[in-house]
Order: sequence, then structure tokens, then C-alpha cells
Amino acid sequence: MNIDISGKVAIVTGAGRGIGRAVAETLAREGVVTIVTDVQQSALDDVARQWNENGWAGAPRLCDVRDAKAIDAMVEQIVGEHGRLDILVNNAGVAGGKFVEDMSEEDWDRNQDINLKGTFLMCKAVLPVMKRQRWGRILNAASFAAIVPSLGSSAYAASKAGVHYFTRVLAGEVGPYDITVNCYAPGMIPTAINDFAEAPPERKTRLLDTLTLRRWGDVADIGSLLVFLASDQASYITGTMIDISGGKLATQIPRAAYERAAKRGEYEFEDA
Repeated sequence: MNIDISGKVAIVTGAGRGIGRAVAETLAREGVVTIVTDVQQSALDDVARQWNENGWAGAPRLCDVRDAKAIDAMVEQIVGEHGRLDILVNNAGVAGGKFVEDMSEEDWDRNQDINLKGTFLMCKAVLPVMKRQRWGRILNAASFAAIVPSLGSSAYAASKAGVHYFTRVLAGEVGPYDITVNCYAPGMIPTAINDFAEAPPERKTRLLDTLTLRRWGDVADIGSLLVFLASDQASYITGTMIDISGGKLATQIPRAAYERAAKRGEYEFEDA
């Protein structure tokens, strides 16, 4: 299978670092004109340097996904420059974690405004372009928290569950225009937004014990998935959430398989 998405035009939001940055880099390497947005100018300056060094097509854009007017202006400018807009990756997000009784209204609103409303505003802005083209790929970042939430993550989990069901409804609404809309649920991928890499060994072990594939995910795993979903080969996949978590909690006690393999000398536990 030859997956070719070269020449497409994409926006990846919140892509100054972390998973979003890796996704943007993957698309750029595949020959996609990749527009990287973020709210941190320093991150965008680094993106500009990297894009120039590699000769990748695209550019960084300072844009807050909560600002509808700024989004509309950006989309209009991109279409004016490139004539089209094919792929939208709604990666921008925050992860606030507090128990409900300790959470402020501001904590709640920030999660909903960036994770959920930001996704809505970006989708709304690109739909007229994709409908005219009768082709488009919208890829929304959900989370494993939308499948099984963690204690102290109610605001985040609610926003990501909202992204999941928003994705399903939007997919139905734009099906007649050959636009697909999917979301993806990353598992435990160490990035700056979480503390997996810096967690104490006991906590790392406890987290890894929930995985069918007992290892941390890599940002490249997400990039590879999204390249496929953005391609013609994925044209019959829409309205779904893809779990890319290494089989997190696919069974009740994933560690049991590793303990069995270890007893047989077929697996050796290493320090987390």
C-alpha cells in the first residue's frame, strides 16, 4: 500500500510541542503543506527554524483556538495562499486535574473552552472550504479519559468525551460532501503536558501494569495513525474514535500475562 498525501494542505493546532509537534513534523515529512498553530510565540519561532532547515512547506501561525475571529482570518489567509485546505488536526488542548470539590469554575471553563469549544470553532471555520472541495479530513484529539476517566480529571474527561460525540455527529452531517471526521484516543505517551516521564518508579510501574503492550507510547505512533486517516486509504472510516493506547485496560489485569511469561523465562521485568 502506498500512502501518498503529498501536496495536501493541513492545519495542526497546538502544535508547538508534544504530540501536536510530532504530528505536524510527520505530515511535513510526507510532503503536506503544514500550518502549525500555537499560542506560544517561542514555540512557533522554533517551528519556523525547523521548517526552514528541512525545506518543509508551511508556516507557523499564532492563533488561540478560543478566538473565532482569529481562526476565521487564519483560514481565509491559508486558502488565499494555497487555494485549498484538506486536513485539520485539532490537537490543541489542556489537561487540568482536580477533584470536583476543589475545582474552580475557571478550571472547568478552561478545559471546555480549549479542548471542546476550540475543536468546534476550528471545525466550523474549515467546513465551508472542505464542502466546496467535496473532500476533507478532520482529526480530533480525544483521550483515553473519554473511555475510562481518572479520578480528579472530571473537567478534562468531560471535554474529551464531548469531543468524541461531537466527532460522531459532525461526521454524520458532512458525509454527503465526502468529508470524514474521526477522533483518536492516545494512551500514556510521555509529553510536557503530563508527568509520566518524571513520575516515581512505583507510579510508573502501576501505570505500565494497565497496558496490554507494557511500554510507553511514542508521539510517532500518533503521527503514523493520522497520516493513514488523512489518506484516501482511510476514505471509508468516519465517525469513530480510535483507541491508540497500547491496549490500556483491554483486560482487567494486563500484568498477569507478563507475570506468566516471566515465570516461563520468556519475559523479564525491567525498571520502569
